[in-house]
Amino acid sequence: MPEKLALHGGTPVVPPGSVQPWPHVTDEDRAAVAAVLASGNLAEQRQIQAEALAEEWAAYIGVRYALPTNSGTAALHIALAGAGVEAGDEVIVPAFTFWATAAAVLHHNAIPVFVDIDPRTFCIAVSEVEPRITERTRALLPVHIHGMPADMDPLRELAQRYGLALIEDACQAHGATYRGVRCGALGDAAGFSTQMSKNLTTGSEGGLFVTNDEGLFERARYLQYFGEAVIPGRERQDQEYNARGLGWMYRGDVFGQAFARSQLRRLDEYNAWRRENCAYLTRHLAELPGVHPPYLPADRESVFYNYVLGFYPEELGLEVPPRAFREKVQEALRAEGVDTGQWQRMPVPAQDIFQHRVGYGKGCPWRCFPESHPLYRSEDYPRTWEFLDRHAYLFGIHPPNGLPLMERYVEAIRKVLDQAETLFSE
Repeated sequence: MPEKLALHGGTPVVPPGSVQPWPHVTDEDRAAVAAVLASGNLAEQRQIQAEALAEEWAAYIGVRYALPTNSGTAALHIALAGAGVEAGDEVIVPAFTFWATAAAVLHHNAIPVFVDIDPRTFCIAVSEVEPRITERTRALLPVHIHGMPADMDPLRELAQRYGLALIEDACQAHGATYRGVRCGALGDAAGFSTQMSKNLTTGSEGGLFVTNDEGLFERARYLQYFGEAVIPGRERQDQEYNARGLGWMYRGDVFGQAFARSQLRRLDEYNAWRRENCAYLTRHLAELPGVHPPYLPADRESVFYNYVLGFYPEELGLEVPPRAFREKVQEALRAEGVDTGQWQRMPVPAQDIFQHRVGYGKGCPWRCFPESHPLYRSEDYPRTWEFLDRHAYLFGIHPPNGLPLMERYVEAIRKVLDQAETLFSE
């Protein structure tokens, strides 16, 4: 007789306290932040940490320029603005992402145009991009979702053919590679997030802008700080206090930058740790009917910001909707001590801001540029809805959690799926 599910009174497979939190903080991280305070000159440290993080991140990605910001959204915004996107321009983005991807477009009074996703990688569906290009399109903004690189070569070809900027949303892809090149070095510019949950983190909020284009970098640098030209460390002596354009306060935090620099020294180690954990999960979960591990194309290396599970009740002979099955399995896994969850609940264009065209007031940018009239019909994104119905995220795959925890995860998932029919019995 199989062991009783914890949901039905059995013993959980994963004991409480087994999962360690992220970020994994070391003595080196603590010392890096403490050294900023111990210096006694925070103004000087702000310059030191920002410039060092920029230099180290640019070298890591393999680009000429980097700029720390206070969020990934800010990094994407100045990338779009620096690339020449203007009010009323259209920018093509995937329908499945955190809505900050589209928010960065709206922040510059430009108009997001959405494309459905690839059913295996969950990145933007390249085959659907060209039909969305119009005379108003100015940029493509693919997302390396879950740490999985988008298919960049055909996107670059489209961008070059139509004269478009190619901006990478790499907010979840620190260290991921596409055909041997790191995400962030595949387009004209890119934005990364260093928010608390990310593979590279400040421990709080933050972001990183990168580019190889000197002119784009200079424009982005002005926009990062109120549109002013600033020589770091000589603001009081040399600052003109003359805004050359509309800019924002997008600088990062000195303590977070020191923390991120310390974490960067172990980023490759931590990403390898994630890959080992996820490879174990994928190898063993692939043997189980009813659940699908993530797909990984041969030409890409994911950094598994998220580990995504797909649920397929039909493989178990259960005639229940995928969403209902997923929700029941998640409930049973939670009782077993396995934490799973949802990240998004609907395609971005189905959110109120697009359905009601709230924008930044009085219906703009759409009302301000009526010649651009993209449709935001929820039914136009069936693969995004399919993803949302079938998939959940398995948490705890990060360091310092290791293979012993992954073994328990597999055991718990096998236990639940072996008794899946009992989840629907009266």
